[in-house]
Amino acid sequence: MSETVTCASEPSGPAMGAGDASQQEWDAWQLYFETTARLTARIEERLKANGCSLMDYQLLLLLYNDPDHRMRMGELAQRLVFSPSRLSYQIGVLGKRGWVERRRVECDGRGWEAVLTAHGVRAFRELRPAHARDVQELFFSALHDDDAARLADLMRRVSGLLG
Repeated sequence: MSETVTCASEPSGPAMGAGDASQQEWDAWQLYFETTARLTARIEERLKANGCSLMDYQLLLLLYNDPDHRMRMGELAQRLVFSPSRLSYQIGVLGKRGWVERRRVECDGRGWEAVLTAHGVRAFRELRPAHARDVQELFFSALHDDDAARLADLMRRVSGLLG
């Protein structure tokens, strides 16, 4: 025989301990959390079908967008929100494919940088059209009117709180 224990003094629902947040705000947070997880998983699945992970793609994108196709390891780790060891591992994975090289920074000789190789540039250019189609289908197609501007504004405000 199982027994259900309830405590009348405990709050229930997703807003437990919510402080000043409304139920609508908690519902929006839950929807954001679940939707971003599902979107990330779907994008990851589609990239992997093309031989690339989402982490690989984001790293390649950051390097590709730099005018010299290179970035200091510290800055890259910060932008990707990676620990130094995780970034080193990821650079190693892409290095084995010939897409990225890890080099000493020429101007000071103390720091390290990741450099996108010519093979990495070609790989990124081959991956980009399919990824763009996936993002268009799974994300942009749901946006209307000024949604993109409003979403960007919201994300900048949240990013500002995170530092």
